[in-house]
Amino acid sequence: QVRLVESGGGLVQPGGSLRLSCAASGSIFNLIAMGWYRQAPGKERDLVATVTSGSSTNYGESVKGRFTISRDNGKNTVYLQMNSLKPEDTAIYWCHAVHRPRVGNPQVLWGQGTQVTVSS
Repeated sequence: QVRLVESGGGLVQPGGSLRLSCAASGSIFNLIAMGWYRQAPGKERDLVATVTSGSSTNYGESVKGRFTISRDNGKNTVYLQMNSLKPEDTAIYWCHAVHRPRVGNPQVLWGQGTQVTVSS
């Protein structure tokens, strides 16, 4: 069993920065990709950013140029550096991973979610 545990959410003023972390633990074999999605009240869950084990990245349009995703494969951890935050970035941020176990099919994993609120 593989678990994802997020940290780093909170309240920040517009224009400020936050850094989210998500650590995977358990019986890890191959974390094919890790990343972040977010869901604002009344809206669907949207892609924020993902990064593969080979360091290929993909960003949602609304965060390009402001957010940076990175991962430490040795620590099985993914980070999201969020700069120039806007009120519309307010949402629950969910860590996401695709894990290929030693035996069996790839698994889609989600963390418990962390609240990010951008407000003055």
